[in-house]
Amino acid sequence: MEKLKLIKELLENKKAEDIVILDVSKLTNLADYFVIATANSTTHARALADYLEEELEKRGIEIDHIEGKDYGHWILIDLIDTIVHIFTPETREYYGLEWIWADAKKMEV
Repeated sequence: MEKLKLIKELLENKKAEDIVILDVSKLTNLADYFVIATANSTTHARALADYLEEELEKRGIEIDHIEGKDYGHWILIDLIDTIVHIFTPETREYYGLEWIWADAKKMEV
């Protein structure tokens, strides 16, 4: 729970919007939690990902891998038990992860 709170705070620090945390642990073995956030542009998305990567590494939180930074429309940061999805507004709407994972419990941290 502390890691989720930290991730949310770090994203908020850099003006990510519409941050949603989903508990997907009972629905998939991909991860326990998805953190979904919106950036206002691809540049903003890459900046959010860079900041998150830097701050998590400072705190000793392992990042398994990062995908999508080259384009920036959908950046995925895999922390093994938690996957952070950073979208541009259009891409978030198009893929509709909240709709796909509608059975997941929304978390408040």
